[in-house]
Amino acid sequence: MAKVALLGGRRRDVDMTEGGIVGNLLRFAFPLLLGNLFQQLYNMVDTWVIGQTGNSEAYAAVGSVGPIINILIGFFMGLSSGAGVIISQYYGAKDEAKVQKAVHTATVMTLVMGVAFTVIGVVMTPTVLRLMLHSGDEMSTVYPHAKEYLIIYFAGVMGLMVYNMGSGILRAVGDSSHPFYYLVVSAIINIVLDLVFVFGLDMGVAGVAYATVIAQCTSAVLTVITLLRTESCVRVTLKAMHVDPAMLKMIVRIGIPAAIQMMLTAFSNVFVQSYIANVNLDQKIALGSWTSYSKIDQFIFLPVQSLALATTTFVGQNLGVGNVKRAKRGTTLAYLMSTAAATVIIVCVMIFAPFLAGIFNPDPDVVHYATLLLHTVTPFYLCTSVNQIFSAALRGAGNTRAPMIIMLCSFVGFRQLYLFLISTFVSNDLLPIAMGYPAGWLACCISTLIYYHCFSFENSKLIKPAA
Repeated sequence: MAKVALLGGRRRDVDMTEGGIVGNLLRFAFPLLLGNLFQQLYNMVDTWVIGQTGNSEAYAAVGSVGPIINILIGFFMGLSSGAGVIISQYYGAKDEAKVQKAVHTATVMTLVMGVAFTVIGVVMTPTVLRLMLHSGDEMSTVYPHAKEYLIIYFAGVMGLMVYNMGSGILRAVGDSSHPFYYLVVSAIINIVLDLVFVFGLDMGVAGVAYATVIAQCTSAVLTVITLLRTESCVRVTLKAMHVDPAMLKMIVRIGIPAAIQMMLTAFSNVFVQSYIANVNLDQKIALGSWTSYSKIDQFIFLPVQSLALATTTFVGQNLGVGNVKRAKRGTTLAYLMSTAAATVIIVCVMIFAPFLAGIFNPDPDVVHYATLLLHTVTPFYLCTSVNQIFSAALRGAGNTRAPMIIMLCSFVGFRQLYLFLISTFVSNDLLPIAMGYPAGWLACCISTLIYYHCFSFENSKLIKPAA
């Protein structure tokens, strides 16, 4: 059984270098899955609440701004993954002094970037929105709502960044329980405030934006309190808050490739969204159906995403003590588990697609096209199990450059080429354009498999030779 440290009821870090592999992965991934489920729930409530107001423009706006948010947040998440890898490997190697340096360096980095991203997000919003939503005269119908939502969201983005870094630090040492509890609290707050602000105070898009910011700040505060009070080696103390140059260099070296990949992929998705907004269909219907589809298909991704994060931590800790065989075995089992879970969810979504699409927006046209997207695109999510799990294993080994190159070539280069050729020479209808997503997944799937089987974990610069 894995060693779970409990001191004063506060330590929940898990040593994943010992015990049953499946048990370790499930013990780590399950709270994370539930947490992500609650996070998706309150994201969905935002969209559902706006959908019930009957304002199609506002519904399309709230549902279509994700790629813009992810340009900045994706960069930060990628960079913070470097901190997670460093912390998990030093934790596996039982080097608490370096864990402390990594934790405090990452914390200071987050605070500085939070201030910068608040300013950048607010300033860049109008320009990127025009790029994504431009469609002749129709841009003005969705644009004001999307702009209002994003300005408020980025003004409070510090809460999201602090929570993500703090929860990443806790997960790096195997504690996925606390991040889950705080997401539950955050989800409840967000849902209640959505209902109060939109239906009670008639605040519209601004209401769901304020509800999201307040909920995210709450989860950030709870995470910070945990890091300040924990008895684990990731405890944060004010007197130790400084940047260690050597540690920062390591975090950046590992995190920058993932950061660039996530940022450019998100920026590429802005262009994908612009293709969706300009198909041969009313813009409100096109973006509305894409919004409904996107909210549903994110549930398919949840078990894959949770097991991928578990894989990164598992591989990082085991390579920290030089156990390459166990790291590889854990990766294989994580892939099989994620594929099985994704298959069950895919089947359910395919069967109940019309009902699920109608939950968010009852407009018959939106339901029709969202159902079409679900029936056609959803099965390709099996490819994401390959992409996410094996890329996560590579990141756990400190190799973030290869996943970056593969995903950029697949999700940016190949996908944009596909969209240009299809829209120019074949068809500008919704379904052929939407197939750009599974086309990119399939290209990434093949490339990732080939690279993973050629990669030598034994030569990873970060691992500690086995005793």
